[in-house]
Amino acid sequence: MKIVVVIKLVPDLVEELNINPDGLSLDTAWMRMIINEFDDHALEQSILLKERNNAEVIALAPGYDGVDEVLFTAIAKGADRGIRLSGDIPNANNHALAHGLAPVINALQPDLVLTGVQANNDLDGAIGPGLAACLKMPFIGYVSSVSLEEKSIQVRKEFPGGVVSKMSVTTPAVLGIQASEQPPRYVAVSKVRQVMKTATIEEQPISMAGNTGGFEVVKYSQPETSTHAKMITGDVDQVADQLMGIFKELGVL
Repeated sequence: MKIVVVIKLVPDLVEELNINPDGLSLDTAWMRMIINEFDDHALEQSILLKERNNAEVIALAPGYDGVDEVLFTAIAKGADRGIRLSGDIPNANNHALAHGLAPVINALQPDLVLTGVQANNDLDGAIGPGLAACLKMPFIGYVSSVSLEEKSIQVRKEFPGGVVSKMSVTTPAVLGIQASEQPPRYVAVSKVRQVMKTATIEEQPISMAGNTGGFEVVKYSQPETSTHAKMITGDVDQVADQLMGIFKELGVL
C-alpha cells in the first residue's frame, strides 16, 4: 500500500499576527509557520497504517519557509519520503492548490491520500474534497480511524451531535482526517537532526495555473475592542433588579 499525506503549514496562533499595509494579507516576514494540527493527525494515521500493513508513506508539502524541517520531522516519525512542492504557492487558495497537487499525486499512484480535515487559515474549506474531485477519487471527511480489510478501507466517520458511522471505501480514495487513533507522536530534536544528515528532501515543481474559485479577500483587520464588561454588585435582590433593568433596555423583556 502506498499512502500520500498532504501537509500544510499555517501561522502559529500563539504569536501575534500582523497585517501588511495593503490590508490584503498577513505580514510573513517574522511570522512562524507550523504544521497544521489536523495534517499532523493525518500524518500520524498514515504511520499507524504503515506499522500495521507495511505501507509506504510519502509526505507532500507546499514549499513555504521552514517546510524542510517539517518534512524531516515527518521522516523521523516514520514517513519514507518527503517531497517539497515548488511554485507560486504562498497565496494560493485551496481550489488552485488542489489542481496543482493532482498531477503530482497521480504520478505517485497512491492507494490512499490523507489530508487534514481543515486548516486554521482556510477561507474556502478543506482541500480534501477538491483534491478528490481533481483526482476522480471517492472522499470521506471527518474521519477518526482507518483500518485495512482485504481490498477495502474501513473508516470511522463522525457527525455532529456525537453520531458515529462506520463506512467502507474502495481504493484509491481521499480521506479527510479529523483525529488519528492516537495523539501525534513526539520525536526528539536530536532524531530530527540525525535524519537531516541521512535523508534527502525531494523537490517537485507544480503548476499553479490561476487562483480562481475561492473567496476574494477584501480586507484583513485586527479585532476591534468594543465596550467592556459591566460588573454588577449588591445582594441577590439588587443584582436581580439590575439584570431586569438591563434586559428591559435591550428589549429582551
